[in-house]
Amino acid sequence: MGVALVWLVNTVIQLMIWSIIISAILSWLFAFDVINHRNRFVSQVAAFFDAVTRPLLEPFRRIIPPLGGIDISPIVLLLLLNFARILFNNSAAGPLIAILG
Repeated sequence: MGVALVWLVNTVIQLMIWSIIISAILSWLFAFDVINHRNRFVSQVAAFFDAVTRPLLEPFRRIIPPLGGIDISPIVLLLLLNFARILFNNSAAGPLIAILG
């Protein structure tokens, strides 16, 4: 049970990381006109990733202003998510597996 819980926490964090990366790449592709907003599938995929990542990024966007027009809040959030994953794996995962088995 403990191993499954540790796997679940790590998987959720990794999915959040990938969602932020995909959302950032899509926003760059839209900004540089590499892909078109009029493509319905691409627009729906971008809207999905925006809806997933916006609640995570909004608190950071309120605190961190864009630097030269570049939003660095995804980078800060990626660093914090990796920090949380490492902290969880090094401090909580072992005792959790020991307690739950």
